[in-house]
Amino acid sequence: MLPTANLAIFDLDNTLLGGDSDHAWGEFLVGEGLVDANEHLRRNDAFYADYENGSLDIDAYLRFVLSTVVGKSPSEIAPLLQRFVEKVVEPLRLPRADALLEAHRSKGDQLLIITATSEFITRPIADLLGVDELLASQAEIIQGRFSGAPAGTPCFQHGKVERLQAWLKNREFLLEQACFYSDSHNDIPLLANVGEAIAVDPDDKLRAHARQQGWRVISLRD
Repeated sequence: MLPTANLAIFDLDNTLLGGDSDHAWGEFLVGEGLVDANEHLRRNDAFYADYENGSLDIDAYLRFVLSTVVGKSPSEIAPLLQRFVEKVVEPLRLPRADALLEAHRSKGDQLLIITATSEFITRPIADLLGVDELLASQAEIIQGRFSGAPAGTPCFQHGKVERLQAWLKNREFLLEQACFYSDSHNDIPLLANVGEAIAVDPDDKLRAHARQQGWRVISLRD
């Protein structure tokens, strides 16, 4: 059976947002006085540099992020996340990105955000953007509380392809009819698997690869 709508897939950080929510979460916690400032900023910046150059140890990074909520329940951190979204994420919204999401909605497309950033951070952001479907890196929860360990396949590099393929199993969408928007060379594995790959304000590695592949390159920045 043919799908009734096409699938429009979006990376989140530095694609739909004018910044990186994962990195910003670390800076926010420092600003709130909830972590050791010097050590947390040092590690946060080092992991972000690894992400940018393609050498990120995703398991180590997820454990670093999850260490900030270990022992807490999702309901306990909800007010903090709400403050983060209002104070930090809302100013990162891009009007042209919001318009792009609306353009796909108006066509009847299914919207999906797929991101390496932890789900506990990105679920309220997806809600803010009006996108119901989200694939993100997951956290282990034991007896209702974050254990500090990741769960399942991290939604990063080839892991994004694996997670998307699992999500598609019970849905009538075809990857060859899907589009994917991303800024990062880390997303080349998924960009190469969709019908239309769009590089959005791409990093240098992705820009060069997109030109080589003949992919569309756009900007959502003012």
